[in-house]
Amino acid sequence: MSKFELKLPRMGESVAEATLTTWLKEVGDTIEMDEPIFEIATDKVDSEVPSEVEGVLVEKLFEVDDVIKVGQTVAVIEINGAAPAVENSVPEIKVPEETIAVLEDNVAIAKEVTTTAVQDYSGTERFYSPLVKNIAKQEGITVATLDTIHGTGKEGRVTKNDILAFISNGKVETTTITEQKPVHAIEPTIQKEIKAVVKEVVKPSNEAHQVSRVQYSGNDEVIEMTRMGKLIAKHMVDSVSTSAHVQSFIEVDVTNVVNWRNKTKDAFEKSEGEKLTFTPIFMEAVAKALKKYPMMNISLDGDTVIKKKNINIGMAAALPDGNLIVPVIKNADQLNMVGMAKVVNDLARRSRENKLKPDEIQGGTYTVTNVGTFGSVFGTPIINQPQVGILALGAIRKMPAVIETSEGDFIGIRSKMYLSHSYDHRVVNGALGSMFAKAIADYLEAWDVNREV
Repeated sequence: MSKFELKLPRMGESVAEATLTTWLKEVGDTIEMDEPIFEIATDKVDSEVPSEVEGVLVEKLFEVDDVIKVGQTVAVIEINGAAPAVENSVPEIKVPEETIAVLEDNVAIAKEVTTTAVQDYSGTERFYSPLVKNIAKQEGITVATLDTIHGTGKEGRVTKNDILAFISNGKVETTTITEQKPVHAIEPTIQKEIKAVVKEVVKPSNEAHQVSRVQYSGNDEVIEMTRMGKLIAKHMVDSVSTSAHVQSFIEVDVTNVVNWRNKTKDAFEKSEGEKLTFTPIFMEAVAKALKKYPMMNISLDGDTVIKKKNINIGMAAALPDGNLIVPVIKNADQLNMVGMAKVVNDLARRSRENKLKPDEIQGGTYTVTNVGTFGSVFGTPIINQPQVGILALGAIRKMPAVIETSEGDFIGIRSKMYLSHSYDHRVVNGALGSMFAKAIADYLEAWDVNREV
């Protein structure tokens, strides 16, 4: 008998963790090959994780609602015969006991130092202004040392000039690491662990000052964010802090597109069994523009640009609970209008029904979101990392417009909309970002009203 560790599989470039939502098997249950063991959820999709082997479930390492990192072992299955080989297995590292002892001593010293370094000035009976306290904290002045400073302010209070003069005289007794056991004999990997511990100990105290508490009364309704809502919020904040967002807007005359669709949609639905919406038309235009401007179809990895070979367009879809999911149209440039319409309708339907598979929400190279569905004229969408651009489609409206003809200019009723293009200014300059949006607009305005589906 041998044991097999079932790990959380990779679920996409930007997915690093998932929440365990349901155990489908209990300890002692017999497991078949490819039989689902548990369900997980990410900010993109809910999915079942199947077993890679046959056997008996002997251990569950996580509980429902636990957050699991990709690659972590979630369950242990006992199987007959040898366990299958697992790629990228981590070899066991044996550390000598004397090295462990030295590590523990250094970790204890690091914790003691970082704990005492964060001073609490609330225990002293002497009054200090917030400015004086902040200067003392920045300079590492202890409470005991601060109490010895002679104050020239009212009732002997320490002023800003008093503490700065004290510092300039070199009388500061700060809390620093003055003595520590030698660590030169410790392996480099262990030294890194010590630094990591110090960083983690200091981190909470620094973040504590950045927490802003919202005040509310007893009449306010307190609503807990959903799991997906929390993950989407984090994904959006991470994107804003990662990419330098810039927007370009362009007005498009889509009268020909509207007239062609109105003329074609009934026959299309009768022959293909699918509704012809505006979405596949816009997706076709975006795919052609990405082919014309391949430097919009990229990702940035540090200082390296990854130029994507395939054109995979993410299609943002609203869910019944108000959240958002982005299924991906793979190889969108290779689809004709019929194929595009079928893929768009299928992904939209299964998004609402929560029936998407993990591979259907990953691998996107560019994203399109339709804010016009909700009546918005234009918007400033946030880039879906690790992509470098996202296009928002505004509402189509009938508007008076100047029509230029060989006989002069006239005022006419035209169907128009706005395209809002957000792009990463780290790698996409204004010229490329604007030309890309203009290429989409040109394609839509030149739409052939006599085109066959």
